Amino acid sequence: MALDPKIADRLKRTPDGLVPAIVQQHDTGEVLMLAWMDDEALHRTLTSGRATYWSRSRGEYWVKGDTSGHVQWVRHVALDCDGDTILLKVDQVGAACHTGDRTCFDADVLDVIGAP
Repeated sequence: MALDPKIADRLKRTPDGLVPAIVQQHDTGEVLMLAWMDDEALHRTLTSGRATYWSRSRGEYWVKGDTSGHVQWVRHVALDCDGDTILLKVDQVGAACHTGDRTCFDADVLDVIGAP
């Protein structure tokens, strides 16, 4: 099976065939991580209910939680208006970040000097 052509036709991919996926906790809105998907990863995610990504560093698919136990159960998937970003709303079990942190965005918060 392949990704539904109606979905595939809407995607705007990087030159290497990938689309960024923003991952958010479904009930709190907390942004957990950013990962990459190609058509196959998105198809696997939509048909399994488990978040599946393409690892650029390892050159292979990975299902979030298969090795760590920190599973992402997918609750909602949407494309942005341009089709160049995927939003996954998940039920995160355990840490989302490979460092063991709840989110990939809580370790290095930057100060905004010009904020009102």
